[in-house]
Amino acid sequence: MSGKFRFLNLIKPVMCVLPEVSTPDRKIPFKEKILWTAISLFIFLVCCQIPLYGIMTSKSADPFYWMRVILASNRGTLMELGISPIVTSGMVMQLLAGSKIIDVDQSLKEDRALFSGAQKLFGMLITIGEAIAYVVSGMYGDLKELGAGNAILIILQLFFAGLIVIILDELLQKGYGLGSGISLFIATNICESIVWKAFSPTTINTGKGTEFEGAVIALFHLLVTKENKVAAVREAFYRSNAPNVTNLLATVLVFLIVIYFQGFRVDLAVKYQKVRGQQGSYPIKLFYTSNIPIILQTALVSNLYFFSQLLYRRFKSNMLVNLLGQWQDMDQMGHSVPVGGLAYYISPPESLQKIVDDPVHAFVYIAFVLVSCALFSKTWIEVSGSSARDVAKQLRDQQMVMKGHRDSSLVQVLNRYIPTAAAFGGMCIGALTIVADFLGAIGSGTGILLAVTIIYQYFEMFVKVSQ
Repeated sequence: MSGKFRFLNLIKPVMCVLPEVSTPDRKIPFKEKILWTAISLFIFLVCCQIPLYGIMTSKSADPFYWMRVILASNRGTLMELGISPIVTSGMVMQLLAGSKIIDVDQSLKEDRALFSGAQKLFGMLITIGEAIAYVVSGMYGDLKELGAGNAILIILQLFFAGLIVIILDELLQKGYGLGSGISLFIATNICESIVWKAFSPTTINTGKGTEFEGAVIALFHLLVTKENKVAAVREAFYRSNAPNVTNLLATVLVFLIVIYFQGFRVDLAVKYQKVRGQQGSYPIKLFYTSNIPIILQTALVSNLYFFSQLLYRRFKSNMLVNLLGQWQDMDQMGHSVPVGGLAYYISPPESLQKIVDDPVHAFVYIAFVLVSCALFSKTWIEVSGSSARDVAKQLRDQQMVMKGHRDSSLVQVLNRYIPTAAAFGGMCIGALTIVADFLGAIGSGTGILLAVTIIYQYFEMFVKVSQ
């Protein structure tokens, strides 16, 4: 047994105390899967609305605002941490396994169970760590004013809420539901945001009078209340202080573009060695790594934003801190925006006018997103077991060969397609994100890309089951 393998053995003593969803001992009917998926989603949405007990009102800007789109989190509620711990633990463990830092044989049932247990334990530790960090950093008020009792109570609430997310994700992954909890919660959070900004009945007080937040509601309200109908339509389409109809149409357009590109793929003809005449195809999609590049890119940028804001608040006069990022609080919006430094240049321009006013900012942002998404995509195939070498091994294990090619040249043939699909697909994902941001789509380019790719995966799942 190799020295690397000892890491998984360290998990064995704690496996008996880790919460676990048992593997189903029968085939779960499709309708029952839908039911469990709906129950899991309902629990998650309820937790998103239950406020944390014991917190004090904090008027400070939300330092995690930029991360919430991919974390399915809701500030001040049980879902404050969202899926952050489980995503972090999953990606770190995947990277460790893919880069062979820890040795895992996924063909062995014991190894799979230990790896899953290690991921779960790591997720629980991250949940506790993040909960303590949130409380200590003053997210819920000054620590002295909160008191030890309230601080511990908040940490316990966040920990148990994080545990619920881990269990719900495992419930779906084990086959009781459809897809994974992570994907389901991200897509629901983003879609909820889009629907709310389109149809929100909440009123906002502006200099022009009371307006509705929802773009569609605002359109009808303006048409009814204003005498000049052309001016009413113009305001509904182009108002800048709240979601407008143009933002909504841009969101729909990006949805359609992403769905169109989802169908791009190359089918490689394969045949079975043992069964003569039986052929099949191995599809290599344009979005070979799906939404992973934009998740990693957003996670990188979000963490940079977070640390940049913390440093800027404490060391505003430091030159290095200013180079990293300069921030301005937006009181009405409840978050800070970058106005200088690296953080500013890697953030999307707020409008088309801003692109014209500062083309250097737009150019740096475009270059950063395209290059980072392409690099993340190429790196991910190497560490996640989806490179040409790994795919060739999977095909050989299934006794399959590429039609018209020798078995020994399988890796070379796959190398013509997979790295290109990964890099170019990553760049396309990045480009679509940029387009969505520039058009002002609701929910940010990243959010829409995540929502569409996840919804499309569910659509493919439904089609496969119904056949």
